[in-house]
Order: sequence, then C-alpha cells, then structure tokens
Amino acid sequence: MPSQPRDLPQLLGEARRWFEEGLSAAMAAAGAAPVSPTQVQLCSVLDEGGTTVSELARRMGVTRQTAHQAVHGLVAAGILEQVPDPASARQRLIRRTGEGERAHRQAQAAIARLERHLTERIGEELAAALRKALETPWGPAPAPDSAPAPDSTPAPDSTPAPGSAPR
Repeated sequence: MPSQPRDLPQLLGEARRWFEEGLSAAMAAAGAAPVSPTQVQLCSVLDEGGTTVSELARRMGVTRQTAHQAVHGLVAAGILEQVPDPASARQRLIRRTGEGERAHRQAQAAIARLERHLTERIGEELAAALRKALETPWGPAPAPDSAPAPDSTPAPDSTPAPGSAPR
C-alpha cells in the first residue's frame, strides 16, 4: 500500500536538513568550531558591515531572544563580535571577526560543493527549476480564511455559473 505523499513543508525541511548536515560535516572536516543550524542561519543573513540583533531576528523570523542566544554562542566561539553602531549610541552591531570571515568563506565553498553535488544527482534542469521556484517571490502567506479547504473544490460538473449564488 503506497504511503501518503509528503507535503511541501516536509520536503523543504528535509532538503534544508540535507544541506545543514552536509555543511556541518564539511566544516567539521575543516576543523571549524561546531555551530547550530540557527547560528548558521544567523551568519547567512549578517551584513558585511554588521547588523543589529533586532534586524537579525527579523531576517531569521525568530524572536530577539533566540537571535541573542545565537549571537552569544558565536561571540563566545570567536566567530562574531559586538561593536558600537555609529548610527545609534544605543545599539550595537554584530559582525564577523577575522576567524568568522575565514569560517564564512569555508562555509560558502562547502555550500557551492553541495549545490554542485545536488546538481549531479538530480540533473541541471531540475536543479535550475528548483532554484527558480525558490527564488520566485511567493508573496505573503494567505490569511487562514482565504485558503480553500481541501474538500471545498466543486466537482467539475457542479461549478456554479458566473454570478450565480453558491449552493
């Protein structure tokens, strides 16, 4: 008996874990300090000149507390540092240290290798289609009441005529 098809969120999560596991293994092989997936995500949204914790949290879609925890761990590991924000005396910018820059370059190279490996596995056409689909703006998530219920699609022979009242 065939199993239920997996939904897109599950498939996207598995794909993300594939990249996270490959990146983690590559970084460990290079002798880099171990980092969590949240810390990897934080480093990927960090601006060259530095970014505030609030902005990092917004870009990551997490709370400021979660972003602070990730920053704290990376500062302790010597990958990030906190510096005064020249635009605001009340804020601090988070930026990469020299070691953080080196780790970032290693991570970028590892991700490029993983992308090449994926392309070899699934083919250039599918890899390009995957990239195009993920780079296409999806817009905001629909409101709960605007998404059709799974069984609310009318049968092909019962489609109401334009302008008629629904049954």
